[in-house]
Amino acid sequence: MFRRFLMLLVALVPLALAPAVHAQDATGTPEEAQAMVDRAIAFYKEVGRDAALAEFSNPKGKFIDRDLYVLISDFDGIFRAHGTNKGLINKNLIDLKDVNGVLIIREMIRAGRDNPAGGWVGYTWTNPVTKKLEPKKTFAKVYDNLIFMVGVYDKSRA
Repeated sequence: MFRRFLMLLVALVPLALAPAVHAQDATGTPEEAQAMVDRAIAFYKEVGRDAALAEFSNPKGKFIDRDLYVLISDFDGIFRAHGTNKGLINKNLIDLKDVNGVLIIREMIRAGRDNPAGGWVGYTWTNPVTKKLEPKKTFAKVYDNLIFMVGVYDKSRA
C-alpha cells in the first residue's frame, strides 16, 4: 500500500509544480533580451529596413516571445517599430520619463551609442501583467543609425 502511495506521489509532484514552472517561464531573462536584439539586427541585415520594421511591429510575429518584444527608435527618439503598440510608431518619445524622472529613451540612445556591444538602461515601468510599477531594464544596441531595444522586468531589483 505504501509503495502505491509513493508511486502516486512521485507521479503527481511534477503536475503540482507545473504551474510554478510555467509562471516562471512566462517572463524573459536579460540574456534572452540581449539575444533577441542580436537576432533582430541579423534579421534587419538579411531582409532590409522596411521588411524588418514591419516584422518587428507585428504583434504575432517572430520577434514576440512572452513579454519580450523589439522596439526600434532613431537617434531623435522617434519610434520606427514597436512590438506591442503600433500607435507609438512615428511618435517622438525622446522626453519620455519614468516615475523617477529617468529620461528613458535618451538613456537608451546613450547606452547604445556609448557601448558598441550594447548597453543596459534601468528604470521603473508599469508591468502590464501585475499592473504595478516595477524595476525594468532594457538592452539597447545601435545598428544603421537606429537603436534596437528589448526590455525585461528586473527581478534582481524587485
